[in-house]
Amino acid sequence: MTELNGRQDAAIIFLHGLDSSGRGNKGHFFQEHFADVYCPDFNGDLEERMLSLEEIVGDRKSLTLVGSSFGGLMATCLAVSRPQAVGRLILLAPALNMGGFQPPPEKIGIPTLLVIGRRDTSTPPRLVLPLARASFSALEIHEVDDDHQLRETFPKMDWRRLLAP
Repeated sequence: MTELNGRQDAAIIFLHGLDSSGRGNKGHFFQEHFADVYCPDFNGDLEERMLSLEEIVGDRKSLTLVGSSFGGLMATCLAVSRPQAVGRLILLAPALNMGGFQPPPEKIGIPTLLVIGRRDTSTPPRLVLPLARASFSALEIHEVDDDHQLRETFPKMDWRRLLAP
């Protein structure tokens, strides 16, 4: 099924932030450069968004999730509750400091790249990084000289390599 925001059955799903959409700057970038990235729209609180994500994911396995801010929190929550559904995580300034997130009892072994700006005041590294380190055992952190939107960093990332199967 093809939609405006990409193929719903794509193996890569972009999860946007709280006040954005699948057609925001990052979603637009993915749609312009990668036909195989699905960029759905999410609304409501964390619980409502997670129900929508669960419906999108269905019984699929080993998906790559790219989560920006609140979408990073959503991707992490899905990885905690259904690790078999997630093969890889790319978290962009993930909002692990929101929604009452608590690290799981055992670290998640899913390969995870976390990119966060040192000047991020919405998801400050001092709050997010300890939660990420307590949550993931295969965590790669890139702390960059950027803000919450990762305006400078995002377009320069090697997305072809990062999203390669």
